[in-house]
Amino acid sequence: MDVTDPDFIKETIPHRPPFLWLDRVVELSGQEIRAEKYLDPDLDIFRGHYPGYPLMPGVLLCEAVFQAGAVLIARNSEESGPAEGLPVLARIQGAKFKREVRPGTTIAIEAKIREKVGPAWFLRGAVRVDARVAVQVDFSCMVKKD
Repeated sequence: MDVTDPDFIKETIPHRPPFLWLDRVVELSGQEIRAEKYLDPDLDIFRGHYPGYPLMPGVLLCEAVFQAGAVLIARNSEESGPAEGLPVLARIQGAKFKREVRPGTTIAIEAKIREKVGPAWFLRGAVRVDARVAVQVDFSCMVKKD
């Protein structure tokens, strides 16, 4: 399936609204993914996270990176044989929050595979706003089989 197809993300990972933090894949290569998400000011999260000065929670920015990583892992797994299992987060390391992310922004999300050791995938990702890093995080995933 073409990565620019609107259904590509939903065909690749199980996340669904209101907990799907990717709108579209911009680029997908063997070791790297770039995606985007528009943060609609009407999202419920903004009504309760710092009312009067709404901010996108850092943990959800990290989740966007993790979901991009899951797409990347699923795509890499497919290329080496039939996709089996579900990438699940195993470790978060070195998360750095560098700037606020406000409603009405389009975030650029990236994830890169650093290494694969057995069933473990080690990745590094970031969220950018206007080409400036808002969040950086290293993380690992394991593919959970039923």
